[in-house]
Amino acid sequence: MTPGILVIIPALNEEMSIGRVIADIPRDLVSEIVVTDNGSTDRTAEIAADAGATVLREERRGYGYACMKGIHYALSKPDGERPGIVVFLDGDYSDYPGEMGSLVRPIIEDGFDMIIGSRTAGERERGALLPQALFGNALATTLIKWLYGVRFTDLGPFRAVRFDKLPGLGMSDMTYGWTVEMQIKAAKQGLRCGEAPVSYRKRIGVSKVTGTLGGTVKAGYKILWTIFKNIGD
Repeated sequence: MTPGILVIIPALNEEMSIGRVIADIPRDLVSEIVVTDNGSTDRTAEIAADAGATVLREERRGYGYACMKGIHYALSKPDGERPGIVVFLDGDYSDYPGEMGSLVRPIIEDGFDMIIGSRTAGERERGALLPQALFGNALATTLIKWLYGVRFTDLGPFRAVRFDKLPGLGMSDMTYGWTVEMQIKAAKQGLRCGEAPVSYRKRIGVSKVTGTLGGTVKAGYKILWTIFKNIGD
């Protein structure tokens, strides 16, 4: 039996893109779409609900807070209604939701616990990954290989994880370090991790991270801090 697949989309002021993201998700593949509105001041929540998503509200700003809200929602369900797989997907339309099958298939068919959608290994629109993002990815994944002995090519947010493995990761970073912390902790716990090439395009709107100097600096610092912090944990 194919496990139920829950999609979690953290979103902050993505009214121009959230409807398109939800529309492109293969409905025959997923059991529920959850959009966590991370304090939007626009019509993100209204548009997501109209498109058929379950909308949650998380006022504490932070990518990790928004993702964790969706996880807690899934954990609150009765045992028989909990998903088998959770897919994390951004709400800015930079990812291609239609490629979700390539992320969940290795989990369903080959026994993987987590699959990262690698933007660096897939086709990407020119300028979709800014130079600071490419540099940060390369540095972070190199450090992870040196320090933890696990090879990744990207810290991409488009990823699929076996749901029963998520609580045991003990995620603690609720902001910029969420994705890298998940990969490090999964590696340290011996989870079977892999990657699948995914396409990537320029996002709709301006990135809250790499789109500003302040966001870039904060994200870079937090990612590096997370990598070194977890060595002795």
